[in-house]
Amino acid sequence: MRKRAIEEEPSVALYWDFENLHASLCEAKQEGAYSKQDNRFRVQEPLIDIQAVVELAASFGPIAINRAYCNWQYFSRYRDALLQCAVELIQLFPPGGSAKNGADIKLCLDAMEDMGRFGHIGTIIIVGGDSDFMPVSQKVKAAGRTLIGIGARKNTNRHWAKSCHEFRYYENLVEGIEDPAPLQAQPSQAEAAADILRRATRLLVQTQGEEWVSQAAIWHMIKRLDSTFDPREHGHVNFLAMLKALDALVDVREEDADLMVRLR
Repeated sequence: MRKRAIEEEPSVALYWDFENLHASLCEAKQEGAYSKQDNRFRVQEPLIDIQAVVELAASFGPIAINRAYCNWQYFSRYRDALLQCAVELIQLFPPGGSAKNGADIKLCLDAMEDMGRFGHIGTIIIVGGDSDFMPVSQKVKAAGRTLIGIGARKNTNRHWAKSCHEFRYYENLVEGIEDPAPLQAQPSQAEAAADILRRATRLLVQTQGEEWVSQAAIWHMIKRLDSTFDPREHGHVNFLAMLKALDALVDVREEDADLMVRLR
C-alpha cells in the first residue's frame, strides 16, 4: 500500500536556465561583472547553491526530472555540486559571440514535451527570471499543472513572477533564517502584509459565507493574489508568526488541529 501511494504521488520536473541565474547573481554583486563579453567567456566561479534549489523542489514532491541548460564549458567548477544533486546537463553552444545560447527556448519546448509525455508530473519548476518564460506559464496552467518559479531578485521580470502559481526569490532560499532576530519590517512592509492579509481573508469570507476561515486557506489565497509574497520580507519568520504579529487586525483560534482566523 505504501509503495503504491509513493508511485501515485505527483512528481516534480525541475528545469534550470542555469546561466541566467548565475549571471544574475554576478550582476547583483557588481553591475557589469558578467555582461561584459570578456567576462562571459571565461571559467566561472561557483555562486549558485544548487542543493538549496533542489531541496525546495523536493518539498513539492519526488523529483522526476532535474535538467539544467547552459554552455557548460565555462561552468566546470560546478561539477561536484551538479553530480551530487543528480542534475542532467544539457549543453548549448551560442551561435555567435554575442548571441544568447537559446536556453529559455529549449527549456520551454522540453517542458511542454515532458508534460505531454508524462502524466505523473504535477509540478513544473523553472529556475530563471526571463519574461520569455511567460508563454509556457499559460500552457502549464491550461494543462492543470502547478507552476513554481525561482529567480534572482534584481533581474527577475515582475510579470513572469506574477504569472506563476508561486514564485520564490533565490536569495530567500539561501539566506540564514534560523536566527529571526535581524528581521525588522519597515512601516511600508508592515502595511503591505496587513493589507494582503485583510484582502485574502475578506475574499474567503465572501466566497465561503463564514466569518471564520482557516489559516491554510488564507495562505493559499495570499499566494494567488501575489505569488511573490514572502512573510520574511515583511519582518516575520513565517506566516504563523505574521498572524500573531497582526493580532490587532485578526482574531485567531485553534479548531480541529487547525487555526481559524477572523477579521476584527
